[in-house]
Amino acid sequence: MAEGDLREHFPFIKKYSRLLDILSDKDLASLGDAYINFVYSLALSKVAGKPIGRKLDSNTLSLALKRAGIRALLPQRTDKHKQADATEALMIFGWLSGAISIEETVSILTKEGDLVDNISAILKLILERIKIP
Repeated sequence: MAEGDLREHFPFIKKYSRLLDILSDKDLASLGDAYINFVYSLALSKVAGKPIGRKLDSNTLSLALKRAGIRALLPQRTDKHKQADATEALMIFGWLSGAISIEETVSILTKEGDLVDNISAILKLILERIKIP
């Protein structure tokens, strides 16, 4: 299955008409958790030249959401865990909708600099490409 054909294989992603619906979807966040840890592990493996499996923590993901300017879209009392969930939901939606490929995500994650900034850059790129209000 080519990455560009994902909407056809996962029609449930067509149901989202608002960004807040994506950010608050618990099922998307659950799938996104596996996805973000997978692409992060791929990035670490690429840099190390050997297989590495790691998980990202909620603090890193919630900081990336804030730096991308997306935190303000969530209810005021949203805790760090739910902010991390929103990051995971948007990341997987970006891939499923064809807005960003795994290769591009890994490429951005492996750039020099701060990991939070790199994740923030991915989130901003997804937002630019999905064009959902």
